Amino acid sequence: MMIRILSIKHFILFTVLLVFSACAPEQSETQSPQQTADIIFLGDNIITMDDNGATAVAVMGDRIIAVGDRTAIEAMQGDGTRLIELGERALVPGFIDAHGHFGGVATYSALLDLSSPPVGTMEDIDDVVAAIQNWISSNNIAEGQLVYGIGYDDSLLAERRHPTREDLDRASTIHPIVIRHVSGHLSSANSLALETYNIDASTENPPGGIVRRIAGSNEPDGVMEETAMSLLPGTGAMVDEEMGWRLRREAAEIYASYGITTIQESNVGTDYVDALKQQALAEPFAVDVVAYIMGNPLADEEIALVEHDTEYTGGIRIGGVKFTLDGSPQGRTAWMSQPYDEGPPGVDPDYVAYPSYDPAAYRVRIDRLLERGVPVLAHANGDEAIELMIDGIDDALEGEIIPDHRSVIIHAQLIRADQLDRVKELGIVPSYYAAHPFFWGDWHRLSFGDDRASFISPVKATIDRDIPFTVHNDSPIVPPDIMRLVSITVNRLTRSGFVLGPDQRASVLEALYAVTQGAAYQYFEEDEKGSITVGKRADFVILEENPLRIDPLQLAEIAIVETFARGKSVYQNAEFN
Repeated sequence: MMIRILSIKHFILFTVLLVFSACAPEQSETQSPQQTADIIFLGDNIITMDDNGATAVAVMGDRIIAVGDRTAIEAMQGDGTRLIELGERALVPGFIDAHGHFGGVATYSALLDLSSPPVGTMEDIDDVVAAIQNWISSNNIAEGQLVYGIGYDDSLLAERRHPTREDLDRASTIHPIVIRHVSGHLSSANSLALETYNIDASTENPPGGIVRRIAGSNEPDGVMEETAMSLLPGTGAMVDEEMGWRLRREAAEIYASYGITTIQESNVGTDYVDALKQQALAEPFAVDVVAYIMGNPLADEEIALVEHDTEYTGGIRIGGVKFTLDGSPQGRTAWMSQPYDEGPPGVDPDYVAYPSYDPAAYRVRIDRLLERGVPVLAHANGDEAIELMIDGIDDALEGEIIPDHRSVIIHAQLIRADQLDRVKELGIVPSYYAAHPFFWGDWHRLSFGDDRASFISPVKATIDRDIPFTVHNDSPIVPPDIMRLVSITVNRLTRSGFVLGPDQRASVLEALYAVTQGAAYQYFEEDEKGSITVGKRADFVILEENPLRIDPLQLAEIAIVETFARGKSVYQNAEFN
């Protein structure tokens, strides 16, 4: 199959014209005017995300059966039809999570939250210590039982450093304590945890990771980077199987409360997905979950067995394979071609971080997966990791007509302009962690300098090249708040109020494209999702206001009123009902 590139420029032009002429009568696009709809939406703020203006939408079962003029579609109302007058509210396609960790959102909801504002309340290391002490006390955690916290952020703590074993020993010396960095790429442990898990001066750095040491010695200081985190227990150690399944059901509701009707579950094993499908057969998930198998730990023969699904089982399918090629810019472990302006404590001036996966292994495996048509995601933040990702695709497709592979660069934070040109040529889809300018933009200015930091998540440069793209929250790293993500993509304001790369700001419509049409394309589901179009899935979000008609600085404040998946209401905001 030849690659099909969705022209973003034409999409934006058509949609701008239709949105602001939505009040004008349009010829209805219906399959049959005699059909009786289950739901009819009526209003002047219907954003279809395709080239069909509308003041009405009709749904039967899980499908959109009519889009167009309200007069014609009102005739499809029957005794059992739910008629929804939108008024000032807007109807948009269901939001699509382009990248994240569904199981992580589930598990994190049961753990101690050590996040800084606006997600949490931690402002310094003393706050972290006090929160751990309070958690131990309020939960009556027995001596010797593991205590796990998530979400601390050294870039936002007053000390601007990671809590060490010495800090965490102040919280408890009779409980093993492990806390996970907000990026998910570093952890810290107290002395008892290091002792419990046999981490000491003789422990060597694993490939793709670093055990940080106390200055002037070989003793671990408690902080573990990248693959060294595996020396400590993961968050799954805190949740038993029964609780895990309950939390996943609750997590699906969390996503729906943000308007998300398709969720990503990334970096998981095949056994886990098989179990997830069995759960879905017993009780289908109300929204879709697309899982990507973690490629890094798989042997060649295991990679050869991974398949992807084209159909859902109770709302679950395998979308492909994901590799992790480097770390995170907020953790200062993103693999760069040029040195950091400001790196981690004690590193050499030429510090560029490092790969977290063997580049040679990636090159071999990406070739085999593309040959078999298995979709691939590759986590790559730094430009050197992005270069490896692109080179792997380029080598695998050398001498061939470019197939419709849609391999995705996950995060793509520090991609360069020249790399974007190669991305377009090779049919690669960048999925930008576009929440970064607000959450860590000020930190990135220190790490990379203004020039590089201002080109983080270069959405506008991508649009100018007509490259299909998406944006994401990488939940649970930050909550799956799509309207805040849209706001940051549009405004690019840092916490300090600095506009990080004003020339890379997207329009509101372009940002909405990335979480609807663009994300559907990334998943090979553009024929099913991403726009309010006859024949597509009846996935919708009702927004409190039309995002195209308000001050862009207010986008994050727009509430989700109701979410529909497969034609059924899966979330209703109590404040509006």
